[in-house]
Amino acid sequence: MFSHVVIFWTDPAKPAAADDLVAGAKRYLNKQPGILHFHVGKMAKSHRDVVDQSYQVALNIVFDSKASQDAYQDDPAHVEFIEKVFRPNCRKVLVYDFE
Repeated sequence: MFSHVVIFWTDPAKPAAADDLVAGAKRYLNKQPGILHFHVGKMAKSHRDVVDQSYQVALNIVFDSKASQDAYQDDPAHVEFIEKVFRPNCRKVLVYDFE
């Protein structure tokens, strides 16, 4: 398995950015070959100091292999998501990939 975790900070000048990002991820990013698990959502509030609460949206995709994740990066739907959803709504992104 290969996990692909993406943390998004949205544009504060766009109040609907987090909702648009979640909807866009569901539209463009959950149909690629090799996906075993797909989850996207808004940051969950926590009383625990150890929980980062500075971001707005997170995406977690588990692939069957690193090769599937590599192919996903070039998938036309992923590229369209970046252009139409990510770039207009986000100010920062961090990616955590692990096997």
